[in-house]
Amino acid sequence: MALPIRTNVKLFFRFIQKQNSPRRFFSAGACPERKEPPGGGRVFSGIQPTGVPHLGNYLGALENWVALQSRYPSVLYSIVDLHSITQPQDPAQLRTNILDMTASLLACGIDPERSILFQQSQVSEHAELSWVLGCLTSMPRLRHLPQWKMKSKQKSEGSVGLYTYPVLQAADILLYKSTHVPVGEDQVQHLELAQDLARIFNHHYGELFPEPRALLSSTRKVKSLRDPSAKMSKSDPQKMATISITDSPDDIALKIRRAVTDFTSEVTFDPEARPGVSNLLTLHAAVEGVGVEEAASRARGLDTGAYKSLVAEAVIQRLTPIREEIQRLRADGAHLEAVLAKGSRRARELAAPVLREVRQRVGFC
Repeated sequence: MALPIRTNVKLFFRFIQKQNSPRRFFSAGACPERKEPPGGGRVFSGIQPTGVPHLGNYLGALENWVALQSRYPSVLYSIVDLHSITQPQDPAQLRTNILDMTASLLACGIDPERSILFQQSQVSEHAELSWVLGCLTSMPRLRHLPQWKMKSKQKSEGSVGLYTYPVLQAADILLYKSTHVPVGEDQVQHLELAQDLARIFNHHYGELFPEPRALLSSTRKVKSLRDPSAKMSKSDPQKMATISITDSPDDIALKIRRAVTDFTSEVTFDPEARPGVSNLLTLHAAVEGVGVEEAASRARGLDTGAYKSLVAEAVIQRLTPIREEIQRLRADGAHLEAVLAKGSRRARELAAPVLREVRQRVGFC
């Protein structure tokens, strides 16, 4: 967890005082959620190229990404390969993962005609703006962000890139003057950093960047099938814990059949007392596009074994066309590369004039 809000404010305000600034920039509250689609605005989000997404990624983020294409006039989605190298990567595997992620996004419904889908490293303005913003960021501000605390503890140390990647994340957002960012609850503090840096830059150099607002997904998080206290994750060592969107029908049925439940046969939603069964209900509701109460009503009269078969069939029906489209797209690497190249050109057309303005205001030209 981050420091208490009062402590964070004190640390950050001390940094601002050193810059001879009379204003307070730190946003103490969480980013506001926008529930109704506005008439304008620009959405930005990114995803690391870690191969094919799992079911939790699809239901928690990608499904929402697809919907946002119809709600906002300008939408950018980036495969953030610069972020991915904060952890060791095999170069050949990274190149494959970038194309696999591209195929997955397209198969899930990302439309390059309605959004800009691009590879982050191909737009060099991201890295340059990150440096400028990094020079406006205090070390205590970064040290207490949850991702750094979690990942550096796991390795007992961390790279400079891991420490500063929230600044690059802020640059990703601000470079396009984004107004809205779809995020999970665990990323809200990182978005607050982008808001803070927009304020700081605007204070020092004049109004340029809007303060981006959070779009929080209403979808409940899908939990591990083997440990319903943890999120579904690609890195889970238990193969039965995570459903990939390219899993075969047999694999999906097996994983759900072996999902952890309990010794009560009735299907009820009680996340505290029955986390395993509740996870299946959450999963069922999400793939069917209904509420948990409706999913529970469909399970009435079924024991957990029969209900697992019902959930498996719903998941298979939802993922089969996606899996088949990914297979088709993977076979045409040239097409995937062309999609990314076009998207990168379009992204650069938006990024270049913003960075030119930044350079001028900072005094580089």
